[in-house]
Order: sequence, then C-alpha cells, then structure tokens
Amino acid sequence: MSEPNPVNDLALAYRAIENLIARYAQHVDDGDFAGVGALFACGVFIGQATRVSGRDAVEKFFHENLIRYADGTPRTQHLTTNVDIEIDAQAGTAQARSRVTVFQSLPDFPLQCIAAGRYADQFEHHNGQWCFAERHVTINHAADLSRHLRVSVTR
Repeated sequence: MSEPNPVNDLALAYRAIENLIARYAQHVDDGDFAGVGALFACGVFIGQATRVSGRDAVEKFFHENLIRYADGTPRTQHLTTNVDIEIDAQAGTAQARSRVTVFQSLPDFPLQCIAAGRYADQFEHHNGQWCFAERHVTINHAADLSRHLRVSVTR
C-alpha cells in the first residue's frame, strides 16, 4: 500500500495547512518568535506597514515590535476563526482566508479584545511539506495596543 500524497490527498493537505495557521497563533502567544520566524523560512509576512521575508527577518520583526513580559509571552491569545482554505493540488499551492481576534490581559489590564482583523495566506508545498509563502495581516478594529506593541499604531 502506498503512502498518501499530502498534495493530492486534499484532507491531508487541508489539515497540514490548518495546523500551520494554528501554529502561528501558538508561537506568537507563547512568545516563541524564533518559531514564528521558522514558519516563514521561505515566506513573506506583510502587516499594516511592514513587509519582511525569511526566518531571520520575521523573527527580528516580532522581537522588535511585540512586548514580552516576565513570563516570556506577550500575554495574548490569538483566536483564528472562519478558516477557508482552497487547495490547488496540481500546482502544489493553496490559499486561505481567516479572521483573527486578539485578546490580552495583564495584572493591571483586564482581559479584553485588543484587535480584530483578517489573514490572507498563501501556501506552497516544498520538500514534502506545506509552508507559508505569504501572510497578509489586516487589522480592521484596534483597541488599546499600548501593552502589546512597542510602536504606536494609527487607527
């Protein structure tokens, strides 16, 4: 019996891509910016006024722009919902659209939503695995980001 091909087996491809989307949130919320960078080893991260490419540049961007606290985390919880994935098995590519809601809490900052927006992702299949080719983050609603970002954000 042959092994399933993760490109042609749409269920496997869908799950692998869904895991990448979840892994991004886990790494950010854990303060694991090296892990975030690794997700973009061959990809581009595009934010409101940012475009960074590759592992090292993405990791550096997160270190320079997100505040981490004594526990090593940004004290956030990213919820990714409404995930819609389209796979082109023949091309070995996929795209996904999803919504993101970010919550944060600190001892002097009660749990609250600090941002909501969307992700537009592109994926490619390389060397037997799916990887981010591009993530475009659009924040449609921003609240108090002063405890999350090192830089001021214009709303």
